[in-house]
Amino acid sequence: MAPGPHRVVLTGSESTGKTSLARALAAHFGWPWVAEYARRFAEGLGRPIAAADVERIAVGQRQAEDSALGERPPGLVLDTDLISTCVYAHHYFGSAPGWLEQAVTVRAGGLYLLCDIDLPWVPDPVRDRGAQRSVLHQSFRDELARRAVRFETVAGHGRARLTAAIEVVERWVQAGDRR
Repeated sequence: MAPGPHRVVLTGSESTGKTSLARALAAHFGWPWVAEYARRFAEGLGRPIAAADVERIAVGQRQAEDSALGERPPGLVLDTDLISTCVYAHHYFGSAPGWLEQAVTVRAGGLYLLCDIDLPWVPDPVRDRGAQRSVLHQSFRDELARRAVRFETVAGHGRARLTAAIEVVERWVQAGDRR
């Protein structure tokens, strides 16, 4: 059986350039990217996300990823994944559904790019934790370490951030890692 695609996941706290970086990486490598389902969900909700919404967000993110994987690409860039859903569930609501905690282990990406908080926080209708970015950044770092997944922090502004991310991904792909 052929190995699955290289799965690169952008992760980190709000307003750290994940979406822009995910799109740019996908374009650079010619891989599809999967948008953050939670953002789309929150934008259409008309109210703040509640604990009961976490499962719907996780299922939506998983379905979006599965849809992209169905095309059997050589690689995939994810603008967040179930680890982010868990981190935010714990941050906002104190826990995450048990099945989600288990699904994270089974569906972990091969390489996580933890976006540093060196970019200015830009408010928008679904962002609400600008003052807590350092706390959330540490939560992401701790969760990635706890899950023992491969991750690297990417920092810098504009082209420098993209160049750093491309270099990390290229080294990872050349090493032949998939998980």
